[in-house]
Amino acid sequence: MRRYAITFGFDGTAYHGWQIQPNGVSVQQRLQEALSLVLRDDISVVGAGRTDAGVHARNMVAHFDFAREVACDQLAYRLNRVLPNDIAVYAVKRVDIDFHARFSAVKRTYHYYIHLRKDPFRRHYSYELHGNLDFGLMNEAAAYLLDIKDFAAFCKSNSDAKTTICNVMTARWVKESDYCWYFEIAADRFLRNMVRAVVGTLLDVGRHRVSLEAFRDIVASGSRSEAGESVPGNALFLENVEY
Repeated sequence: MRRYAITFGFDGTAYHGWQIQPNGVSVQQRLQEALSLVLRDDISVVGAGRTDAGVHARNMVAHFDFAREVACDQLAYRLNRVLPNDIAVYAVKRVDIDFHARFSAVKRTYHYYIHLRKDPFRRHYSYELHGNLDFGLMNEAAAYLLDIKDFAAFCKSNSDAKTTICNVMTARWVKESDYCWYFEIAADRFLRNMVRAVVGTLLDVGRHRVSLEAFRDIVASGSRSEAGESVPGNALFLENVEY
């Protein structure tokens, strides 16, 4: 048996997230269908993570096992011929049999994009907000995330996560222009809905609805009901996965 890794990106607008769902089309389903068609065998893929409905990925990784040797460049070309236009394979390569797209990953980076004025060209991939936001205060609160390990306060209720411990390596707001910013967060793992809940709570800090002390209390509470509302998924991108 041989193992192959696929690097690809997707626009998640039309999908119910990465993982196969009984009630909607997923990215995993489309990728497995394309592989099975091209390789003429029943192929299952394992992804680096589970993105929520509507969330995008610039660089996602998945692996699959196959009994025969394949021409990787040719496979990537053929997959792109049959995949829908909102999924693009960048590369396929042979990897060690112990490589695991999910468990071998050591760092995942997400960006959440916002814009502060009406912009018809950003509306599908960025969250439109109005009013003043205190980005200095938001960055002070974000920096606190580097000092904690338990992110239960930002985990979706009734999650099947065995642990809420995460090692966050980067958490900061980055200015792109006078009215465009993104929140960058990198960690070894993420909980379901975690990034969107963190961003929603940081926006409450930026609006001066939540103080820095109150933000720390929210984190310490471990209660999802204490944190802010989750922001929409369409502005969230999985930017990179590192191994």
